[in-house]
Amino acid sequence: MNRRTLLLLGGAAAGTVGAAILLTPDTAEPPPPSTTPLAFPGLAPRLAGAARIEVARHDGTLTVSRAGDRWVLPAKADHPVRPERVREVLVGLTELRLAEPRTANPEMLERLGVEDPARPGATSSLLRVLDANGAPIAELVVGRRRMRVQGNVPESVYVRRPGENQAWLAEGRLPLDSDPNLWIDRDIANIPRERVREVAVMRAGEPPLLLRRGPDPDGTLAVVEPAGAPPTDDISLDEVARAFEFLTFLDVRREAEIPGEGLGEGRFTLTDNLRISVTAHREGEDLWVRMAAEGDEEAARLAARWRGWAYQVGQWKEKAFVPRLADLLRQERQAEPAPPAQPAQ
Repeated sequence: MNRRTLLLLGGAAAGTVGAAILLTPDTAEPPPPSTTPLAFPGLAPRLAGAARIEVARHDGTLTVSRAGDRWVLPAKADHPVRPERVREVLVGLTELRLAEPRTANPEMLERLGVEDPARPGATSSLLRVLDANGAPIAELVVGRRRMRVQGNVPESVYVRRPGENQAWLAEGRLPLDSDPNLWIDRDIANIPRERVREVAVMRAGEPPLLLRRGPDPDGTLAVVEPAGAPPTDDISLDEVARAFEFLTFLDVRREAEIPGEGLGEGRFTLTDNLRISVTAHREGEDLWVRMAAEGDEEAARLAARWRGWAYQVGQWKEKAFVPRLADLLRQERQAEPAPPAQPAQ
């Protein structure tokens, strides 16, 4: 039998096997559900009465409270938290499974990160979900996560029930963050600079300032008032136009509790019938702002988001929200002094 015949026979055999695989129905059963016991059987219906979530560490406690149909952060003036963060924690508790018992030796708990969370320097966290009367619905000491080495392996974390020494390796995702800034959406706005058409600034102790973009679609803001202003800096003017691009806050308070002295107000006129006013305060090196929007549906959404809040933003935003004319002028470079003449040799 020559080489050509062997190749033809081999190809025919491969085709036959491939056809058989395609035509044979898949009778393989899906993998059985996990038989590992749940850490909190029957927890899901009881979570309907959850009123508070606590994440306690040795250096403090983060508290998230329910206020009506929202969850808020008392430490941040009851600012709403991101709903998905609460959902991740509560769903994580209902799906958590105790996969393997580990040490019950109290002296070994630190190795798994499930030591007493109140002990100075401890890395563990005490997660508590409480009802409206303060009674615990679920409590768990959460320790170190175990790294996954394969893509199809579930996430796992070491846990322990309070009051027990037995530690467990638990399967499931249970993200805990004690930093309150990670629970709230810190985005204020993201409006492209091209939409800013006019800016009127009324700043204490300064003459009124009016900036306007020309009719050219690619034009930039220019000083209209005061008339005859000295040459301005394009980068500084562009920072005013970019005032609402990727704008986030560093801290938040109730609007009535805005600190510091008032600097003035910037009124921005944008495309699509949107008008935004920004009132700025300064406390030391910190800049705080109150914001309001007027116009159509977009303005209504922004106003609902901003109403009642004062935001601390980056201090560099002062020259974008309430600039002075001096902040926008072109800075001439001073000529560097010539080096001293060297004596003749």
